[in-house]
Amino acid sequence: MLPYTLLIALVAVERLAELVVARRNAAWSLARGGVEHGRGHYPPMVALHTALLAGCLLEVWGAGRPFLPALGWPMLALALAAQGLRWWCIRTLGPRWNTRVIVVPGLPLVAGGPYRWLRHPNYLAVVVEGFALPLVHTAWVTALCFTVLNAWLLATRLRCEERALTPYRTAA
Repeated sequence: MLPYTLLIALVAVERLAELVVARRNAAWSLARGGVEHGRGHYPPMVALHTALLAGCLLEVWGAGRPFLPALGWPMLALALAAQGLRWWCIRTLGPRWNTRVIVVPGLPLVAGGPYRWLRHPNYLAVVVEGFALPLVHTAWVTALCFTVLNAWLLATRLRCEERALTPYRTAA
């Protein structure tokens, strides 16, 4: 269980790094006239993502969930792939990437990197990580709860982002 705890701790550190990047990028966007959309769903999103990490540890330690290699290793590979995809999105969007929905008027939509194939590749990373990370150590209750709650929250987030970006899609 200790290696899994270390994994979750590393993911938590990675999340903090994301927040540092997001804060810097938010300042960049707002300085260029960026407009934030969907502020109301942001606090529940932060709480849910924090609960994912806490739930992973609580379930594994509290319920004594075992590491099952046939499940754990493929889920670890998926969780790591999700991290790779997330950072590919961050790199592709550069200073426009954010954990909030902030749109800078006049900037064209990004069509490179993973955005060549998917409209919202970062959300694919979130979905995969949300079930894979808990299942690395068979925390199936956490995986299920996060996946269900995230589906509702992600639907809200996608509607918000699509509304914010629609004027730029029709202009392209």
